[in-house]
Amino acid sequence: MADLLERVLLPVASEEDAVTSARALAAQDYGEVVLVNVVEKAGGAMDKAGVEQRELAAEEMFEAARAVLGDVESDIYYGTDVVETIFDAADDIDASAIVVTPRGGNRFVRLITGDVALGLVTESDRPVVVLPDREEADAEEAGATDEATEAGDDG
Repeated sequence: MADLLERVLLPVASEEDAVTSARALAAQDYGEVVLVNVVEKAGGAMDKAGVEQRELAAEEMFEAARAVLGDVESDIYYGTDVVETIFDAADDIDASAIVVTPRGGNRFVRLITGDVALGLVTESDRPVVVLPDREEADAEEAGATDEATEAGDDG
């Protein structure tokens, strides 16, 4: 097993993200996994959703990831800065790496999530491993195979 993925911190932000990230990690040789969801606090302002509601959503994310990865650890962290909070979690669990999977979506979604991803990659004191979305990669591979087959049928 690669030391890089010996003890992985896998941050998840939604059920879809949890499944996508878990699927990407499941395709790798890895050791222990700790799922983390960051409940972003408003820093003095009113929170958009109640803490209990966010904790329930986090548990649903964890269950979605466990459906792919099996029985893995999970924890909810609270903070005003998602990137710093993920780093705190990585320190707490002594993660060998933070694993992320790019999120699809429109430009706005990518801009918002991109800030977190950019912060993780540029500010981390430990490796950040970006794994491809397995479903997206498989679909692209199937499309390329179909195109190659069609091109071969023309001759």
